[in-house]
Amino acid sequence: MSSPPATPSAERPLSAGAIALMLMLCLTWGFNQIAVKLVLPDIPPMLQATIRSIGALPVLFIIGTLRGVKFFERDGTWKPGLVAGLMFGVEFVLIYQGIRFTSASRAVVFLYTAPFFVALGSYQVLRERLGGSQWLGLAVSFAGVALAIGVPQPDVDTKVLLGDLMIVGGAALWAATTLVAKATRLRFAAPERVLSYQVATSIPILGGAAWLFGESITHTPAPLSLALLAFQAIWVVGTTFTLWFALVKAYSASKLSAFTFITPLFGVVGSYFIMHDSLSLAFGAAALLVIAGLFLVNRPSQQAAAPRDALLNVTKT
Repeated sequence: MSSPPATPSAERPLSAGAIALMLMLCLTWGFNQIAVKLVLPDIPPMLQATIRSIGALPVLFIIGTLRGVKFFERDGTWKPGLVAGLMFGVEFVLIYQGIRFTSASRAVVFLYTAPFFVALGSYQVLRERLGGSQWLGLAVSFAGVALAIGVPQPDVDTKVLLGDLMIVGGAALWAATTLVAKATRLRFAAPERVLSYQVATSIPILGGAAWLFGESITHTPAPLSLALLAFQAIWVVGTTFTLWFALVKAYSASKLSAFTFITPLFGVVGSYFIMHDSLSLAFGAAALLVIAGLFLVNRPSQQAAAPRDALLNVTKT
């Protein structure tokens, strides 16, 4: 008896393990923003990003080697890997520089437009269809994030708008990197190799940006700053990003990206306990909106995926 065909990733519901893993990733990424802020007095942002990538690269090689990944095998992935790496590097340049011009609350709201770009790109590139309830879920979750962080004020100047556009550009590149990993031969590569392309390519981009913006380390960083920088390199980039791309290969990119709406909520809670920021009463309602939106996004869609040609049916995982 032949085994049943594998469920296409666009139609596969998220398992309990995948949901738990995504929650852990979002918790880590929410705290990562706090870690970056705590290190800023000692190490400026672009240099932080550069050092983080340099530190993450050997971690990826160690993890991949232990798992038997062949990093230098000729498998046709270097071209899409280079494209993903260029987008990965420019993404962080836009995000870190954009936040210089706009407020943190506006930046976080605009950064988490990424799931919308993933959903649109999945529809156009991956032929993943979202039903009406799933689109509604994305909108409800985004409304929850905006409520938790604070709705942006309409009266802004040109500099703030420039920062907003840079953050949106970073979000679009974040989504594009996810789609490249899903739609090209990178989908067949090990997650460690996919991420190593991005991290390695981002090093000269981020280092060049640090030089261009005149960043330098003027004093010996505090032990806490060095520990938090190691946390960013080893755990955030070297480990959690690898887990993210492993999930992207197995499940719907748009459904996974919807979970990133939880990240700023974790960041708000972390800021309350670590940086003693105040929490608004609207946070509880915002959390309910996010959870409701995620429930809608992850409901099985009644709309079937669009038919695809034979080659795409074979390559879809």
